[in-house]
Amino acid sequence: MAITKLDEFPIHQAPLPIAWPASSDRNFYDRNYFNCHDRSGEIFVITGLGYYPNLGTKDAYLLVAREGKQTALHFSDLCDGDRLNQQVGGYRVEVEEPLQRIRIQVEETEGIAADLTWQGLFPVIQEERHVLRSGARTTLDAQRFAQLGSWTGSLQIDGERIEITPDRWIGSRDRSWGIRPVGEAEPAGAPSDPPFEGMWWMYVPLAFDDFAIILILQEDPNGYRTLNDCHRVWPDGRVEQLGWPQVKIHYTSGSRTPTGATIRCTSAAGETLELEVSSLLAAPLHVGGGYGGDPDWTHGVWKGEKFVERLTYDMADDAVKGRFMFGCVDHVGRGLLTEGGRTVEGWGLFEHFCIGRHDPSGFVDYFTLAP
Repeated sequence: MAITKLDEFPIHQAPLPIAWPASSDRNFYDRNYFNCHDRSGEIFVITGLGYYPNLGTKDAYLLVAREGKQTALHFSDLCDGDRLNQQVGGYRVEVEEPLQRIRIQVEETEGIAADLTWQGLFPVIQEERHVLRSGARTTLDAQRFAQLGSWTGSLQIDGERIEITPDRWIGSRDRSWGIRPVGEAEPAGAPSDPPFEGMWWMYVPLAFDDFAIILILQEDPNGYRTLNDCHRVWPDGRVEQLGWPQVKIHYTSGSRTPTGATIRCTSAAGETLELEVSSLLAAPLHVGGGYGGDPDWTHGVWKGEKFVERLTYDMADDAVKGRFMFGCVDHVGRGLLTEGGRTVEGWGLFEHFCIGRHDPSGFVDYFTLAP
């Protein structure tokens, strides 16, 4: 029977049990993403849990980047209808206060354990709906909300205990659901028209003392902006829309790995905001994190019941380094925002990728690198 405890509440959006997505698309997903760092650039923790009901699976991961390595812990199991108790094996997400306080617990698994509590520093913000198509088919149709927050708790790795305190540890999170490519690859069918040539993406959520900035930009190969979702969020819930950002990514020579970016936009009052973002530590999400292009771990893939594994990657390995430019890379981000002659410091995420052709960046194909 598909009826679960959630069906007891008046939250239905379709004439179906909550356990059944309104869409029968195999790529329907519902998941969360968190990152956690101490602002030093010495360690970066990225983690999340997702449900893929039309694939019959659920999974979770914990990715730790430090000392030139990325260590990933993966969990996978059969999907279930108990969404009030989010758990995959020894990985659990507990919503202690909706939209404000979340606890993540990882029982000791292959030398790694965690007990982390998220506290929102600013209210969540609903992002614009994100839609992509390939020919006539919708390949991505997702809704997200995002938030900046602090962390409390501990992380244990191979006998070392790392204390997490809210005065130093900060991060961003999002909850998203809808349709996006997950699970095993599908047959391609006829080539799309026009063919996919590339995509440019930048996502920058940063927390400052008095406000948070959340910028989401996406461009097609000729630089046409297909997503422009940029806001400042205040502690009292006010949301200020920011004017059209102009962006210059600073790439490391001979690569597509950025050292940072210069972003200029305008406030609602017409004041110029200049944001200098620098990367303190890069963590490719497709190296153990399960995001697009990861050959070892893809969200939603059936791995068998009660599946657990630990993988470690040497980021100096040429085979690993060769992946960087073909997927999404998250960075521990430090931001300096100048407005009205005053400069303030913020911390959070600098996420970027540029795959394939992007004329404004001077990349003419998949293999062009920065001079």
